[in-house]
Amino acid sequence: MTEVTAADAGATGAEAVKGQVGQVAGQAQEKAQEVAGQAKGRVREQVDQRSTQAGEQVSTAAGDARSVAEELRRQGKDTPARYAEQAADRGERLGGYLQRSDGEQILRDVEDLGRRQPWAVIAGGLAVGFMASRFLKASSAERYRSSGRDRDALPARTSTGVNGGAAPLAAPGQPPAPQFGGSTDTGAGYA
Repeated sequence: MTEVTAADAGATGAEAVKGQVGQVAGQAQEKAQEVAGQAKGRVREQVDQRSTQAGEQVSTAAGDARSVAEELRRQGKDTPARYAEQAADRGERLGGYLQRSDGEQILRDVEDLGRRQPWAVIAGGLAVGFMASRFLKASSAERYRSSGRDRDALPARTSTGVNGGAAPLAAPGQPPAPQFGGSTDTGAGYA
């Protein structure tokens, strides 16, 4: 009978351990959900702040475009004024939307647009990627130029040209630059 009692005690202990493991797992899941909720809240708050700021900037730019349109009308340039007014109208609508919409609404609208017009979203992504690559290329070229200023301060290396004047040396792997003028060579031995 002692064996049955030990087996019962082992089963009861195993059930207690399972209960504790389940309780710990439940607490961990609750904590993970709480952290995820806090992260979503922070992201939503950031999107709200950024969209409001962007909306204010777009509205300001739309006001500037409207001023340009008025000036163009005074100058008698109706067609460009009409285009500027259209841009101002669209900018004001976008700025108002960004200012009054919260992050959740913006994300829903973007998802809805993606479902209705996936090619528009793809084209927008390509345009943003292209602009980002141009920006990175321009900024890297500027960094390259600024890091090479020490090299630019050195005098250029030259060699004696055909007519005895100084000619710039070619870059490594490049053919030498042709020399013209001052030479009496008629080109008679060239293939």
